[in-house]
Amino acid sequence: MVIIIAIIAVGGAFYLGQLNGNKAGYAQAQADIQTFQEESAQKAANDAAKSANPFQAVNPLEGVEANPFEKVKKVLNPFEN
Repeated sequence: MVIIIAIIAVGGAFYLGQLNGNKAGYAQAQADIQTFQEESAQKAANDAAKSANPFQAVNPLEGVEANPFEKVKKVLNPFEN
């Protein structure tokens, strides 16, 4: 009789532990998702603001492809094409 009561008590404790653990895990997952969504929205807003900013600093040498050795080559041998 004592063994049956002990088994029922252990089973009940296991069930309640699972139930409380699942509730806590679900609440934590909801909080994590909410935080992730807020961070994503903030990042998207910042990216949109940066792309719409006409005064954003731009690299003036972007796209410039200058090879100083080509100039030297032309100076040393002006007849080569």
